[in-house]
Amino acid sequence: MKKELGISYPAIYNGTQNSEIYFIEGTPDLAKLFFGEQNEANDGRRRFFVTDATVASLDCMQSFLSSFTDEVHGNDVLCILGSGEKYKTFESVLRIVSGAVEAGFTRKDVFVGIGGGVISDITAFAASIFKRGAKVQFVPTTLLSMVDAAIGGKTGCDFDNVKNIIGTFYPAEKLYFFPEFIKSLPENQYNSGLAEAFKTALLFDKELYEIFKSDAGKINARDTELLVDIIKRCAGAKAKIVEEDFTEQGVRAYLNLGHTFGHALEAVAGFGAITHGAAVAWGIGRAAELAYKTDNCSIKYKDDILDILEFYGWDNKPVPSCIQGGAVGERLLSVMHKDKKNLSDKIRIILQKEIGKTFIQEVDDRTILSVLTK
Repeated sequence: MKKELGISYPAIYNGTQNSEIYFIEGTPDLAKLFFGEQNEANDGRRRFFVTDATVASLDCMQSFLSSFTDEVHGNDVLCILGSGEKYKTFESVLRIVSGAVEAGFTRKDVFVGIGGGVISDITAFAASIFKRGAKVQFVPTTLLSMVDAAIGGKTGCDFDNVKNIIGTFYPAEKLYFFPEFIKSLPENQYNSGLAEAFKTALLFDKELYEIFKSDAGKINARDTELLVDIIKRCAGAKAKIVEEDFTEQGVRAYLNLGHTFGHALEAVAGFGAITHGAAVAWGIGRAAELAYKTDNCSIKYKDDILDILEFYGWDNKPVPSCIQGGAVGERLLSVMHKDKKNLSDKIRIILQKEIGKTFIQEVDDRTILSVLTK
């Protein structure tokens, strides 16, 4: 098992001073990784494993799960939560903390999140507040978590119908990537991860953008070699930005391209009604329309983005089909005003002039509403 990537963090953060990312080929074998004779993940600490019901149902997880009796294996403990965004709650975080307290864990022990972005976010949040900080590791099981969510130390949960409004910056010390997990994803979850990868292409990687345009057949067929390349490109790009701006005081905010619109869509549609990536893809389209309407990008760049979104099946209509009822624009705008990135009564939006030329602009309500109406 070879370390493929390392990320360094400022020394003032007690999560860890660096993250190590490992890529592991073949069928995921977590029993071998965590309990085998060549167990590089075991350093004597107790481990509190957190996963969800969907991941627990995968064939490749059964040897790992069968190692536990009544959710206990030696000194280690397993917690299986419900699946999806509706479980990204403070109640789930407290269930993890409560389980660790009941099992007698200490702050020198480690929490291990096995799953997608929801599991990594809430597991790391629980670790960050447990006795003022235990270590955390991840085994990302979705494309979205491999290209984005598991990397960089953002943790948290949804609260009061606002996405990620509670949370901390608390990076994982180790991440174990098994690209083979991606083959087990349902189409909507695979497509969700592609949206975050496409966002990364727009922000940092013109060559990856061209891959999205020219290699759609391989991408849709989940070609392993190409997916590993995409994951490594995205992980490397995010690592670079996170090292430069860990707490999102500057350039890291660019990673929110599409997210201000997208988070509002998730909240208005109802958390779990649409995947995070699909919401972000729709948000990228709205950001492109807004950049064009504010004379910040050309019609060609805007149309190229919308064409790619449509080609991969992402909704790019001003009023997304997943929202029912009237006054959609006003409802979305109301949630956007609660976004944690706002610094005034105007909404901060990430916009682009072209690939790699990104900026932040505060935009008035009327202009935003103009891209949220039919």
